[in-house]
This record gives sequence, structure tokens and C-alpha cells, in this order.
Amino acid sequence: MSAVWHASRAAVRRRRLQTAVIGLVVFASTVAIVVALGLLEAASAPFDRAFAQQRGAHVVASFDRAGVSDAQLAATARRPGVEAAAGPFEQAVITLPDAGAAADKGSAEKGPAEKGSADKGSGPPAAPRTITGPLTVVGRADPGGPVDRVRLLAGRWATRPGEIVLHALGAERDVGTVISVPGGPQLTVVGWASSLSRSAQGWVSPGQIAALHPTAAQMLYRFSGPSSSTDGRIEKALASATADLPVSPLASQSYLGIKRDVGRAAAAYVPFLLAFGVLGLVVAVLIVANVVSGAVIAGLRHIGVLKTLGFTPNQVVSVYLVMVLVPGVVGCVTGTVLGGVAAQPLLKSVFMGIGTQDLVVGISPWVYGVTLLGMPVLVVLAALVPALRAHRLSAARAISAGSAPRAGRGRRVQRALAGTRLPRPVSLGLGLPFARPGRTALTLAAVVLGVTTVTLATGLSSTMAAYGEAVQRVGYVHTVVYVGKPQFGEPAPRQGDAGTEALLRSLPGTVHVTADAWIDVKLAGYAENISCQFFRGDSGTLGETVARGRWLEGPGEVVAPPAFLRKRGLDVGDRVTFTLGGEKASATIVGESMDGMPDLLRSNWETLTAFAPDREANQYEIRLAPGTDVGAYNAAVRAADPGLNPVALPETNRDAVIIIGSASALTVLLATVAALGVFNTVLLNTRERRRDLGTLKSLGMTPRQVSVMVVTSMAALGAVGGLLGIPAGIGAYGLIMPAMTDAAGVSLPAFMTDVWHAPVLALLALTGVVIAALGALVPARSAARLTIAKVLHNE
Repeated sequence: MSAVWHASRAAVRRRRLQTAVIGLVVFASTVAIVVALGLLEAASAPFDRAFAQQRGAHVVASFDRAGVSDAQLAATARRPGVEAAAGPFEQAVITLPDAGAAADKGSAEKGPAEKGSADKGSGPPAAPRTITGPLTVVGRADPGGPVDRVRLLAGRWATRPGEIVLHALGAERDVGTVISVPGGPQLTVVGWASSLSRSAQGWVSPGQIAALHPTAAQMLYRFSGPSSSTDGRIEKALASATADLPVSPLASQSYLGIKRDVGRAAAAYVPFLLAFGVLGLVVAVLIVANVVSGAVIAGLRHIGVLKTLGFTPNQVVSVYLVMVLVPGVVGCVTGTVLGGVAAQPLLKSVFMGIGTQDLVVGISPWVYGVTLLGMPVLVVLAALVPALRAHRLSAARAISAGSAPRAGRGRRVQRALAGTRLPRPVSLGLGLPFARPGRTALTLAAVVLGVTTVTLATGLSSTMAAYGEAVQRVGYVHTVVYVGKPQFGEPAPRQGDAGTEALLRSLPGTVHVTADAWIDVKLAGYAENISCQFFRGDSGTLGETVARGRWLEGPGEVVAPPAFLRKRGLDVGDRVTFTLGGEKASATIVGESMDGMPDLLRSNWETLTAFAPDREANQYEIRLAPGTDVGAYNAAVRAADPGLNPVALPETNRDAVIIIGSASALTVLLATVAALGVFNTVLLNTRERRRDLGTLKSLGMTPRQVSVMVVTSMAALGAVGGLLGIPAGIGAYGLIMPAMTDAAGVSLPAFMTDVWHAPVLALLALTGVVIAALGALVPARSAARLTIAKVLHNE
């Protein structure tokens, strides 16, 4: 092995360019794989770990207190299949006015629009809405127990009357806020807590709950074995547990829905990252095989010398395997490190603001282990087939073999091209790939994958750019004006709702104004809150992009996101019923919006006035005339009324920026790797054909003609690679984009996915030629500088 190591080390130093190529392609592939596997693991594993630690509830079920006794509910804990249960806990729904809201000031200053629209598709609104609108409050003596161990984030648990602990969706907050329940007691916030089961939005002591007039009883269940693995099995397990009860549950919530909500953001990135990772792996295999094959062919005499000196066939194979394993291991280790570093900000961005403070999000050790072990094995397997050629060669044959192609290989094609009217350098260049068909096939495959990567990235970037503009409503809404909240130390507007809207419409530069009210309501038949945005004014012009159906046109209509519809088994045309403070209003779903938030609806002002006529807008969306300076307009709004806080709407969407940036970086990396594969092929070809190049130069071929001949040989492969790579890239886009939208719960209108137009395809067709020409340029110039004397001297 010492002799093998010395020979391998010498081969690495002798073939520095090929060594660098191998290291770079393995590095690029490793980075993509680590990031993809890290996100794939983060889509579920952190939730599973935290859920197990907190003994989360597989099902949160509520029952009508008038139809079932506490003893009957407690008996369900002993039913077959129930691993553990907690409860019954008395449950009440309280409604708090906006003036009593006590969400943290930093979140409130963002305003409802930024909560709900700044980053659609990345999860529920980031800012908490825990003490506005209707809240589900449970009487619970302590945060522990066999099921749903609530985690205290700040303060302490509510143990006395007049105290409440609230559920926090974001960071910890100050305690001591006093809130007033209409028709009920005043409650002091003594703590902030987090339930991964989302069993309630507030907890009070059992002695306090009676004053809140509970109407339901809550049970928390954990089921044994595979009963909790799917939605269908959970439904059967719940039905079995409650089979002896005289009534069915009023509502139930499965932990799988929460898990999908938490993992949805990460899962949306996984398909395209895995696709780039797989493409990188395939390119790496092709180039490693090409490099080793070329090294074997170029080093036939070296192989013969090694065998003559006593190297066994296995030792000769080991020399070539170690030769590629050294740069492969270096590329793998550096790629794993950089991939882990690159994945951290991406994971942080993906999970930002979706209520996951209980989750420890990071890359698991198994991801690093699989990558560090798997990539070197893959490199060795890619090199094994061409290395075995050295194993079969005898010493005498290897020493006597020349490095030039065998006579007759590709001659028929070259003669046919010589008879055409093409310039001689062009015809000779077109014939060169046929001299080494195996090497040409590997190079062509690398170029095809490079073009596939560029095509896929072009489609993803075009779609995400259109998505980002639609989400941010670029060109439609320029600024959002928030109403000041006196409870946060902000001045209140000088006039009421109608007066504020009239003021904004009168300012120079205003074209359209939409007044919005964000209100938490209940949906009949469901326990959780639904955030609803009600529009008044010019929403027909400034409204959201609709993927199916249409936008709001009249009273009693709502537009729902796809995740909302799938979660509740609804579709466009169905009706839903809102409840708020005992009042009800029904509406028809007339459209499906794009965003992926599962608990958000949009409706018109007439629907709101049907059950809450006194509500006022808490923000105004403004479209400005072309050429109007947004900063100057916002200053004019503040000067007109200090109680209004205008904020310019950003024109970039975080998800779109992340995907476009990641795809662009990986595309540049993989396209560069494909070009390096071409570089390696041209380098091997020119070294093998030094005698032919010297002969051609002695016959009068100029250096420029030599460069044209060499570049043409690869440009032809690039043209073929472009024609083959474009359909492959379009096919990959057709598989990956639906997978991304399904994972994110997003629905895209047809115009966002209709990205393949003639000008785009024409430019993509040139991608293969560009990749091949760039890869061939440097070795072509090196071949052009060869002198006749130097070539003949070497011969």
C-alpha cells in the first residue's frame, strides 16, 4: 500500500487539472445534497422530537357539556387503543374587543397586512393574534399531565381567580397586562405558554372558568401503536374511544394537520433542492468516469511500467481509485461543511414566524454521516469501471500501446465531412468527437445535464418572480397606512374610519384606496379561530390574485386559500358560516387565492356589517399615481394625521428571493461543473492528438484555425446537448413545480406556470453551445500555441 500511495500521490500532482475538476464537482454535489437532506429532515423530525417531549395530543376533542358527563368523558381514557388521556377540562370561548388587544408592540406595529401578506406561502401570519377576537380558554390546574404538557415561556401558571395564561405564537412577552372580558371578569396575564398541540389559546384555573360560562368540555388523547400514523387511523381511533358516549364530539383537531402546517414551509423547498442535488450527483459520476477513463488511456505506458515493476493488477486499479478518492474526499468534506453552514440561514428563514419556538431546528448528524460516507463511495464506484480497464491490460501491451486513437476510429465520418463545403477547420472539428465515442457520450451527457439545470432554473425563477410580484402586489399597492393604537402609546387618528378614508383619498397622488379590517372569527363546526380580512373600497382593483374562480364582487362572498379548502374538505361554490360574539353570517366561496395560509379568509365589508356593523378598518392600502414618490407621500400622510402610520409595501417576497437565489447559485455551480467536464475532454483530446496537430500546422493550419477546430468539436456537442437538455428541463419543471406548490399548500394561476415561450427556448438552445465553448476555449488556445518543432521533438 505504501507503493500504491506514492504512485497515486504522483498521479495527483501530475494531473492537477483533472484533480481540481473532480474535487469541484464533488464539492458542488455535496453542498446541494446536504442542504436538501437537511431541509427534508427538518420538515418533520424537529416537530416529532418536540411533540414526543411534550407528550402532545394526537387529537384535541371538544364535547357538548349538556350532552355528556365528566365521568363518561373520563371513562374514554380506558378504551382500547387509548395510550393516555387528559381531561375533561371545561372550555369557554370569550370575545375581546380590539381595544383590549395586548399583543406585543413590535408585532402590532407591523400591522395586519404585513402579518398576512408580506410573506404568503411561508406559513400562518407571523405576528400573534392570541388575545384579539374570540379565544378558546380552558380551565386547567397545571401545565403538566400525561398529555399535552404545556411549556411556559414567561411568567407562571394561572392558579388563582383573575389570572390567565395566554398561548404565544411568537417570542416571549411581558406579563401583567390586564384584559377585560365583555360581560365577564377582568383577567391579568400572568404567563405566556406554548402548546404544540394547540389545545387552547388561554388557560385559567378550574375555579375561574365558571365565570367565563363554559359550554364545552375538552379531552386530549394519545393513541397507541400505528393508530396515530394517518388521518384515517386517527379518525377510527377517536371513533373507537368515544363509541360509548351518548354524543359525538363537537369538533376535533388532529396533530397531523399541525405537523403539516409546521413542515409545509420546509417541504416546499425540498423538491427543487433534491432535483439539483441529484443532477449534481449524476454530473459528478459522469465527469469522474470521464477523468479516470482519460487518465487510463493517456497513461497506458505508465500502467505498463507499473506492472513491469511488480505492481499487481489490483494495485494498479488501486492507484487510479486513490487518485480520484483524494480530491473526492477533500471536495466531500469541504462541501459538507459549507452545506451545513449554508443550510442554517435557510432553515432559520423557512421556519421564521410560524409558531415553532418549541422546535430545535437544525441538521441532524445522520445527514452529515450519510454525505461523508456516501459521496466517497459514489466517487469510487464511478471510477471503478474505467479503472478496471487498467486491470485487464498486460504489461507488454500497455507499454507498446500508443496514446493516439486506433486507426480507423471515426475515419468514415471524418471523410464524409471532408467532402462537404464546410471550412476545413470546421469539418475537422466536427469529426473529432467520433474518434472517442465513449468519451464523447460522457461529455455530451454532462452538457445535457447542464442545459437541463439551466432550463429548470429558468422555469423556477420565472414562476417565482411572477409569484413574488403577485403576492407583494407590485404596481398595485404602494403603501399601507396603519391606524395608531393608543394602548401602545401611539396617537389615535383625528377622525373616524370614514373621515380617515376621505383624508387619504384627498391627498395628492392617491389613485385607489382599500380599507381593511382584520378580525378573528369562528367557523361554524370548528374550534379554532379563523383570521378574516374584510375589504371596503377599491378592492376590485387592488385585490389579491385568484388562482381559481373570481375575486369578490358582492356581499356574502369569500375567497379562500387552497390549504383552507383542503383542510376542511371544501371547494369553490360551497358555503361557510362565521360566528362572532353570538352573531352569525353565511358566505359563498367564490374563489381560491394563491397563498398557503390554512386559516385565512377574505371577504367584503358587507359580509362584516351583517354580524359586526360597528367594526372599523385598521389599515388602508393605497395605490399611487405613476411617478409619485412613496416616501414623500408617506410624509404627507403623517403630517396630515399623526395618528396614521404609513409603511411602503416591499416589492420583494422572501420565499421568491430564497428560491431564485438558491436556484441561481446552484445553476451557476452545476453549469460551471459541466463546462469543466468539457474542459477535461478537450484537454485529453488535444494531448492525444499532438502529432496530428503538429502535422496540420506543418501543412499550413494557422493557430486561429486550430482554435476554431477544437472549439467547433465541442460546440457541436453543445448544440446537441441543448436540443436534448431543454425537453429534460421542461419535464423536470413539470414534476418539481407541482410538488413544491402541493407541499406549500399554494395554488398558482396558469399564467405563472406558462413560462416556455419561443424567445426563452431560443436562448436556452444556445446554453449548451455556451457551456461547451467556454469549456473548450482554454485548452483550444493552448493547442493553438503548440509549435511544430516542440511536437516533432516529443515524437
